[in-house]
Amino acid sequence: MSKQRILNIDNLSLQELDTDAELIPLMTSEDEEEMNNEELPASLPILPLRNMVLFPGVVIPITAGRDKSIKLINDANTGDKIIGVVAQKDESVEDPTAADINTVGTVARILRVLKMPDGNTTIILQGKKRFEIDTVTDEEPYLKATVKEFEEKRPEKKDAEFSTIIESVKDLAIQIIKESPNIPTEATFAIKNIESDSFLVNFVSSNMNLSVKEKQDLLAISNLKERALETLRFMNLELQKLELKNDIQSKVRFDLDQQQREYFLHQQMKTIQEELGGVSHDQEIDDIRAKARLKKWDDKTKQQFDKELSKLQRMNPQAPDYGTQRNYLELLIDLPWNEFSKDNFDLKRADKILNRDHYGLEDVKKRIIEHLAVLKLRNDMKSPILCLYGPPGVGKTSIGKSVAEALGREYIRISLGGLRDEAEIRGHRKTYIGAMPGRIIQSLKKAGTANPVFVLDEIDKLSVSNTGDPSSALLEVLDPEQNSAFYDNFLELGFDLSKVMFIATSNNLATIQPALRDRMEIINMTGYTIEEKVEIAKKHLVPKQVKEHGLTNKDVVLGKKQIEKIVTGYTRESGVRGLEKQIAKVIRNCAKSIAMEEEYNVKVTDEDIIKILGAPKMERDKYENNDVAGVVTGLAWTSVGGDILFIESILSKGKGNLTMTGNLGTVMKESATIALEYIKSNAEMLGISPEVISNYNVHIHVPEGATPKDGPSAGVAMLTSLVSTFTQKKIKKHLAMTGEITLRGRVLPVGGIKEKILAAKRANIKEIILCIENKRDIDEIKPEYLEGVTFHYVREMSEVLKFAITNETAKNAKTL
Repeated sequence: MSKQRILNIDNLSLQELDTDAELIPLMTSEDEEEMNNEELPASLPILPLRNMVLFPGVVIPITAGRDKSIKLINDANTGDKIIGVVAQKDESVEDPTAADINTVGTVARILRVLKMPDGNTTIILQGKKRFEIDTVTDEEPYLKATVKEFEEKRPEKKDAEFSTIIESVKDLAIQIIKESPNIPTEATFAIKNIESDSFLVNFVSSNMNLSVKEKQDLLAISNLKERALETLRFMNLELQKLELKNDIQSKVRFDLDQQQREYFLHQQMKTIQEELGGVSHDQEIDDIRAKARLKKWDDKTKQQFDKELSKLQRMNPQAPDYGTQRNYLELLIDLPWNEFSKDNFDLKRADKILNRDHYGLEDVKKRIIEHLAVLKLRNDMKSPILCLYGPPGVGKTSIGKSVAEALGREYIRISLGGLRDEAEIRGHRKTYIGAMPGRIIQSLKKAGTANPVFVLDEIDKLSVSNTGDPSSALLEVLDPEQNSAFYDNFLELGFDLSKVMFIATSNNLATIQPALRDRMEIINMTGYTIEEKVEIAKKHLVPKQVKEHGLTNKDVVLGKKQIEKIVTGYTRESGVRGLEKQIAKVIRNCAKSIAMEEEYNVKVTDEDIIKILGAPKMERDKYENNDVAGVVTGLAWTSVGGDILFIESILSKGKGNLTMTGNLGTVMKESATIALEYIKSNAEMLGISPEVISNYNVHIHVPEGATPKDGPSAGVAMLTSLVSTFTQKKIKKHLAMTGEITLRGRVLPVGGIKEKILAAKRANIKEIILCIENKRDIDEIKPEYLEGVTFHYVREMSEVLKFAITNETAKNAKTL
């Protein structure tokens, strides 16, 4: 067996293939001339190649696997052994047609067909001359086409520039062989012994590390000089890559030498420590280093870690600072640097989860879905900082869990109520004994991802002390422009919080520092209506309490009517915490009856509720009749939601003095003074005698003296009450009002409209008077909340009096 050598610079190796043929010499000029003089057949069978291009004069082995290719080769091998070889445009096409192959190819002679041990067929082909496909005549059983000559333009023999180009090609080829460690030096002899200029260009082009398209472009260049120049350009690029690769390898080798030197030094240090009786902690160091290799650190963090680890390595394990240093390194390893959980962009699923866990709260749900939608479209966005503001018990804290589940993120909650130490947020410097990172960093370490949902509970209850102002420390945490490099005193590195979704909760915006409030997007969460509370109890509270008390749905049934009775008779709140406690009492009573094997009603009745909870306690906010002059129903906002209050006024003989009782604030007292002065200046228009005003003292009282009351919204009600008292006329039935007044008789808008309307509905109010500018607040409320209530919008106080005061004389009216 002799060996045929085929240079393959493309694979940076010298392939050797056993054949029965004698050694094929490299092509001479005579061989090339003879090859070019061979007549081109009019028609050729076409063999498409997937991932290579055959050049004239070059010998290449190919492996045939397609049925069509094998049949073509067998037919040609039994005939004249001449075929046309072209490259496919797309190598993934399994059955190429005329449209899938290039038009310029190479006539090839089959030198050998070999059956390999693995069952494949290997063919040795030698390129002869270029051709161009004219027309594809057949596609079955394999491609056939009529072909024409592809003329090659050769430079003149005395062209000095071309000769220089050919010399450069030879020199570069030899240089590439020397630079490449995988090409044997014998390959330089092959390059030097090539006599034909065109074969040299073809040989180098065939063996360069180029794509099929780039090789095909070279094959299609008809001018030999241009093709040689283009080949030279590619060779220059190849040489530059090899030099760069060799340079990098030498640097890596130097780094390895440095590491080996450090290893020997560490081994000597270990031996010295053991001789001195010291405790070896190399295993601990190795464990820390092994964990560090898995971290996705940036360069700055990695440098800091390596520096601190070297410091730990030099420290005596008995030293006081050793524990702190080790804790610091463990914190660096445990923190989720650039480790993010994947957001779930299924908006319908997120909406379903939010609706499942919380009834109502449309604004919050809408904002979360919007955020998720933007994340889905951009896949990169600074997370918003939301502040859920509203009364206790409306679901501000619990919504964080639902949001985390909807986004597919980890959930973290820290309570800020009563927090007064800045170090709780920023951490302590690690030079102090017992130093720890702040709660933000500790919570992220626990979460294990750098993009959790982070609930900052009770942000309005932060305190200030001599140990710092934690609300000021939160300014950096809650600023999207700064928190990408949050600095913790213990960590001493910037940590990226920009992907964390912060949700703060608050009962009172007034106590939040203005700069902190400005960084958050405020979402107002108002109280629930009676209907909403009933639905929440039915869907969430009752099933939860039944489960917690060890019962099933078959053991106790609480109907809507009974839940509504508990809501109206035993709770007075915006949220549902008190309602949950009352429901727990009812279910606890059933659990006791089951445990003691007593008879009880599975379906709870109204009588059972009164028996368990006692007589209804919350009957104060019920409408009172209008028989007596001077009693007006006002609407008030409180921290636990809306409420109604009664403004009472009465006259007594005197000198026109004004007395106010009922634990009123300064603003509310001023509203009463404004109302009286307006009546004095417009007495004739109102049909009131000036003598009556000057000869009678006025006393205004707002019941429930134990409860402090303040604000301007009772101004309209006070003025109406005084006019009713001075005229002894009745107020219209089932009417309530709210609004601020001015000395000119203007009615101004007030806040808390939704809560006030809910209170009015609870008190069976049918009509409400509001400032016309409050109409925009009414338009934002769902229509179902407004059913059964008529609204009257006014601009002037005269409109209020005209509508509110009837012509009927009040019961037990005085003669003034």
